[in-house]
Amino acid sequence: MAISVVDLFSIGIGPSSSHTVGPMRAALAFNSEFPSSHVDITLHGSLAATGKGHCTDRAVLLGLVGWEPTTVPIDAAPSPGAPIPAKGSVSGPKGTVSYSLTFDPHPLPEHPNAVTFHGTTTQTFLSVGGGFIMTLEDFRKLDDIGSGVSTIHPEAEVPCPFRKSSELLAYGRNFAEVMKDNERSIHGDLRTVDAHLDRVWQIMQECVAQGIATPGVLPGGLNVQRRAPQVHALISNGDTCELGADLDAVEWVNLYALAVNEENAAGGRVVTAPTNGASGIIPAVMHYARDFLKGFGAEQARTFLYTAGAVGIIIKENASISGAEVGCQGEVGSASAMAAAGLCAVLGGSPQQVENAAEIALEHNLGLTCDPVGGLVQIPCIERNAIAAMKSINAARLARIGDGNNRVSLDDVVVTMAATGRDMLTKYKETSLGGLASTLGFPVSMTEC
Repeated sequence: MAISVVDLFSIGIGPSSSHTVGPMRAALAFNSEFPSSHVDITLHGSLAATGKGHCTDRAVLLGLVGWEPTTVPIDAAPSPGAPIPAKGSVSGPKGTVSYSLTFDPHPLPEHPNAVTFHGTTTQTFLSVGGGFIMTLEDFRKLDDIGSGVSTIHPEAEVPCPFRKSSELLAYGRNFAEVMKDNERSIHGDLRTVDAHLDRVWQIMQECVAQGIATPGVLPGGLNVQRRAPQVHALISNGDTCELGADLDAVEWVNLYALAVNEENAAGGRVVTAPTNGASGIIPAVMHYARDFLKGFGAEQARTFLYTAGAVGIIIKENASISGAEVGCQGEVGSASAMAAAGLCAVLGGSPQQVENAAEIALEHNLGLTCDPVGGLVQIPCIERNAIAAMKSINAARLARIGDGNNRVSLDDVVVTMAATGRDMLTKYKETSLGGLASTLGFPVSMTEC
């Protein structure tokens, strides 16, 4: 059983990997294996609670008719923002399918993100975070329920298996080199993997550029104004919030994260890194490396992503990257740890320093709740990515001035994050029933994608 960096960094549309990308993949998988002219769809748990704001209803319909997240046109019908009727029909590459759509806010006991399809047969899928999906039947076969383990490459036997950072460190090599050996075993060689990572970095840069170039108000009813164009205009003229404070890099990192997450909130094309809700952190830190470090090119970008991928795998294997499962510590916290590790690696950090960077970043996101206002991936998600990107940079720099002999290990923090997620009340885990979502008083039912 193995997870590939190709799977961890996938390309899809916003606003959510677990609520948009995963359900689209589930619907595509169901109707590809069991073609039906009519499908009854039931969204369970968190997929129902925030399904409209997260565009889950639109996503499952797009998947049913043959669209997949990587290549679906951004404006494919039903178009973003269009009301989705409870009953109707939808057309796409695989023809026309009629449907009925039911929102059941009660979660299944196995996982908070579930969708059931009933056509020529009945099948339930779980969206376990980052766009990864599993059938309920396969999930029940897992020895470690709730671990977030993916069976996407169940047949793969890698030369350097690891589930913990201690096991990864035991190889005595840079994380990226260990990952490359494993990726060769999964894919045959590195050409496909490197090409995918190059494409990931390209999409990240295109997403930032698109976010900077697109003014306006984000959809959904909160009337959140896009800020990236204004911030870009401000800092491009040499103006900063604190003149003379010599914090230019901070302003640019904030801009990069805002640009990506505003695009995600608008349903644009982003990289799940490792989720859509946290999709701005790794791109922002990579742009920081590109613009403020010497010699950051294609090879350094791959090293960054291979290293970040290793940390993401450890977190996914032993805890979760799903906000509905463990709160935003699993999304923003994971992305922050991954970005910190990647940056530390390209700064020349030792494996011990890289592990320390990831530990610092994740430790200081412990307990972070997932409380999207109105069920939309906007407040507090967009700003939260900017803050976490700066945490990643600081964690990498702290690790680089240390010797890597940290008292608390990444494994310790991952275990703590999983336990904290289990203890966290459901209302704080992507239901929009607690935290800011309840304080600001926007009902989930008001939101549309």
